[in-house]
Amino acid sequence: MNLILKEVTSENWEECIELEPREDQKQFIASNLYSLAQSKFLPNFETLAVYNDEIMVGFVMFGIDPDDSQYWIYRLMIDSSHQGKGYGIETMKQVIDRIKAKPVPTDIMVAYHPENKAAASLYEKLGFKVLGKAPWGEIMTRLSNVD
Repeated sequence: MNLILKEVTSENWEECIELEPREDQKQFIASNLYSLAQSKFLPNFETLAVYNDEIMVGFVMFGIDPDDSQYWIYRLMIDSSHQGKGYGIETMKQVIDRIKAKPVPTDIMVAYHPENKAAASLYEKLGFKVLGKAPWGEIMTRLSNVD
């Protein structure tokens, strides 16, 4: 595996919006098209395409949430045809490393749908601790960024 995170640009955004999760996962995540549009109104967010060598396999979006000044990973999506290969956990490790390298350390937050067992398992493996249910209904988790 040679996983690389690259900026979503005018050259690759159309390929990015073609990526989709499995049918049973679509209820848990916004489309990449929606996420890219949303990012235009979140100036402190990064949108990155996930590549295995030269093949785009996923998408991730993260940044400082304007409401609480914490880093949030808003989206992680691995295309249905590339799931089960370890790309999700490796992508998250790279994103966590990028956030930890920022000049001002903050905790890292993630929220997920209560029925999304795959997300719950992934974030638990990475050390995220459940904080409880958010007002909008998702499960909120935090990874302490104090090393």
